Amino acid sequence: MNNQMGQVDVAIVGAGHNGLVAACYLAKAGLAVTIFEAADQVGGAAISTEVFPGVPARLSKYSYLVSLLPEQIRRDLGMELTTVKRSVSSFTPDPQQPDRVLVIPADHESELHQRITEFTGDEADAIAWIDFYARTARVAKKVFPTLTQPLISRDQMRTLIDSEEDWNDFFERPLGEVIEKSISNDVLRGIILTDALIGTFANAHGDDKRANICFLYHVIGNGTGDWDVPVGGMGQVTGQLDAIARGLGVQISLSTPVSWIKPSEGRVIVGTPTGEVSATRVLVNAAPAVLARLLGEPEREIPLPDGGAQIKVNMLVKRLPRIRGGNSLEAFNGTFHINESYEQLQRAFAVAVAGELPDPLPAEIYCHSLTDPSILSPELQEQGVHTLTLFALHTPHELFARSANPYTREDARAAVVKTLNSVLAEPIEDCLFQDASGKICLEVNTTLDIEHSLGIPTGNIFHTPLDWPWALKSDQVGKWGVETTHPRIFLCGSGAARGGGVSGIPGHNAAQAILTG
Repeated sequence: MNNQMGQVDVAIVGAGHNGLVAACYLAKAGLAVTIFEAADQVGGAAISTEVFPGVPARLSKYSYLVSLLPEQIRRDLGMELTTVKRSVSSFTPDPQQPDRVLVIPADHESELHQRITEFTGDEADAIAWIDFYARTARVAKKVFPTLTQPLISRDQMRTLIDSEEDWNDFFERPLGEVIEKSISNDVLRGIILTDALIGTFANAHGDDKRANICFLYHVIGNGTGDWDVPVGGMGQVTGQLDAIARGLGVQISLSTPVSWIKPSEGRVIVGTPTGEVSATRVLVNAAPAVLARLLGEPEREIPLPDGGAQIKVNMLVKRLPRIRGGNSLEAFNGTFHINESYEQLQRAFAVAVAGELPDPLPAEIYCHSLTDPSILSPELQEQGVHTLTLFALHTPHELFARSANPYTREDARAAVVKTLNSVLAEPIEDCLFQDASGKICLEVNTTLDIEHSLGIPTGNIFHTPLDWPWALKSDQVGKWGVETTHPRIFLCGSGAARGGGVSGIPGHNAAQAILTG
């Protein structure tokens, strides 16, 4: 392609995993595809990199685990991604008695019943927990296959669910009401609620159902809701897609930001620093606010609830920290919930709404290298070094981006260290690995950092607030949820309908919109 004035069938803005998925499907269909990527590597938010220079550990810098990437997409594109299940689902200290912990095992119902009964002193919550997640599993099996099909209506989804109780509890009532009526124990309630809050600033009792929507996406992945570990890190996902795309003839122009997009008669012109490209269709793997800017259209102000709401922390430790009330291997093998009881989460939301950083800060942490040591060099493995990945909740963008007295990255770091140390038997500072210059290996990414690094407005990892996985307007039924007001321009990123998470679903759907349109 001549970069000064080229012509292609499809131009894609952004080489994140969704842009790569779309490119692979389109190239397989024989279309000429070019991707323009502003960064010097593919992957967007789903990259693995040496976060700490000179230390041979490849961490998933921004993203977490794999749940929503459909097996269908893997098969269609010939991906050979190896994923591993964790032996522990979650580990949660009781905030009232930190030496007392609840361990939720993975895939062992009898042990699960025993663990919950021993923790609560009553088997009623164990029975209720198992029933609750049996219900979410029923919903997942119905909803997940629809994500890679044209949009259906709300009424069609309700008919598909085929249970008035499930529909009312998970889609009609605020999630907090359902949790409270189903489970009595505060810690168990909190474990459920955390899945409604990653990247989402929401009140469990909010009439906006933001918590319900986020929870739904967290429990429907591949019809099971399993969160699996990709061997080699999240970069393996985009690395494979990159290789497949290039093998199909996709042209990927790195370090080439798109400056503007202009619809024209029968075409769309894409402007870059190196020239203009004419395309029959354009896919935008970026937030809708970014597309508006590229089109020269007005950008709406993003209100507090719509912004990003998480802190992502990457760490290397020279040894797993000792913990209070449990086994470190068991604790860090699964999702280690820190100050995330139901009442703590609701209080933290109220504090953040009032403009303050919650204290204690709700957070969850996980050790990727326990499940997949391949992300560490042999030397680091021999030394007993491990990675730790932490997400903090209820930390809305407004706290860090406001004009008066914003919180800083150092404030976030201090809050993270404080909340983590509250459940450890030794300070995390004593366990952190140091690089060759003596600098500790702890990296904090606030929403402001994500906005600056990835160009995602407000650092919202979902680009826009997640919404229900059906057509929100009658004229969207039968469409793919990627369409814009410009007939030749489509969203293919997390801001599309049914976007969010490392799923590849918007990329798949954008490609289908072109191929079947």
